[in-house]
Amino acid sequence: MHSEIERLTQDLKRHQYIAERPVVTAIHLASKLGRPLLVEGPSGVGKTEVAQVMAQVLGTELIRLQCYEGIDTNAALYEWNYQKQLLHIRLSETRETTEAEIFSESYLLKRPLLQAITLDRSPVLLLDEIDRSDEEFEAFLLELLSDWQVSIPELGTVRARQRPYTVLTSNRTRELSDALRRRCFYLWIDFPSFEKELEIVRTKVPQASEALRSEVIAFVQMLRRLSLEKPPGISETLDWAAALVYFERDRLSRELVESTLGLILKHVEDQNRMKSSYLKALLGGLEVFPTAGLERAFQRVEAALQGR
Repeated sequence: MHSEIERLTQDLKRHQYIAERPVVTAIHLASKLGRPLLVEGPSGVGKTEVAQVMAQVLGTELIRLQCYEGIDTNAALYEWNYQKQLLHIRLSETRETTEAEIFSESYLLKRPLLQAITLDRSPVLLLDEIDRSDEEFEAFLLELLSDWQVSIPELGTVRARQRPYTVLTSNRTRELSDALRRRCFYLWIDFPSFEKELEIVRTKVPQASEALRSEVIAFVQMLRRLSLEKPPGISETLDWAAALVYFERDRLSRELVESTLGLILKHVEDQNRMKSSYLKALLGGLEVFPTAGLERAFQRVEAALQGR
């Protein structure tokens, strides 16, 4: 198994996904044991990307269901193409139309869940932000994840041709049921360490200098520890680093941060906090970061914010 984990780690890295061993192990075991993988963590840590890179490594199709409040089985499973059915009835006015004719698979609009279980090859099924759906929809999913079959009254029971590799993501906006958790392999992904985030930026923004990468990541990691409506995720770090490369800068300055603030902070309240108090303190922390390290740099930020 050790060799399989190492091989998967390298496969993920070739697809520009930098993963620590617990993440790689979870992906490996969930796919080998046929268990759904429930991935929780803060917004912006790369939960959705787990499913995307799984599909790439496995060389299979990714089918995504974006969950939201009020989502129902029609949006997730199937609908009948009523317009096409009516057209068929009108074109068949000279003879009697049977129910079997208009309620056949050719008139069925397959939504993500039905698509996933009717493919000849196992896809990766992503149930994104499952916590945004309601409890009734979650209960419906429990049955599907247990039996991998659905009942369509007009057609009967449809069983999965091949069981999908299934990934569920949650930002924990509501607590998921114990029944759903028991059916899944659980994985928590937090914001990355400085070293991991540095490796991610090296991989995805290779044009950035090492000095710029280090400053950007130190700034973002200290910023995440402060009081914010929405801390910047990894994608914000990457966007910011790429933009700073475009400006041909190797160091952060007050002017540069203020002019690119919309890339890392997506709430006006956070931007106002940054401009009024956080920015001066964070830039002060960067002054000592190269020699003192991240923890000492953040201590300086805290001291500046407390007026010491």
